[in-house]
Amino acid sequence: MQEDAKGDGREAEPSASPSGPDRPFLALERELTVLLRRARASQGEMAREVHPDLESAAYGLLVRLDECGGRRATELAAYIGVGKATMSRQLRALEELGLVAREPDPADGRAWLIALTDEGRRRVGRVREARRARYVRQLAHWQRGEVAELARLLHELNEGAEK
Repeated sequence: MQEDAKGDGREAEPSASPSGPDRPFLALERELTVLLRRARASQGEMAREVHPDLESAAYGLLVRLDECGGRRATELAAYIGVGKATMSRQLRALEELGLVAREPDPADGRAWLIALTDEGRRRVGRVREARRARYVRQLAHWQRGEVAELARLLHELNEGAEK
């Protein structure tokens, strides 16, 4: 690590870094990189807490089903941003682990919905509650309005990325 001119142990800004209007975007990129790296590691831990054989990437799929109930595989693939083959493989693995099941779509008898099993719902709920409690502890020094504002801004960021 290279110290800045103040000698406070923080990393020095690169001498060729842009100034003016680009600086906030560079700061955003840096902070999102750290956040995403930590989120990937955390997602892997949470997936293993749900089931030791659960792939990290499948955790988000389980959370989506927990929040929204039964969904078609194509809908899940579009939401997660993967192809049909990848989604089929993930769903097959989740079925084998007893975390999801297929059920007929009441709106279209030819189609199937994927839903959490009771065991899947119990396991995912336990892990999500532990994660929520961890956030409460980590952000205990924040005001609730600040937490709500962060959630709102992240939602806007996600909505923009979806378009």
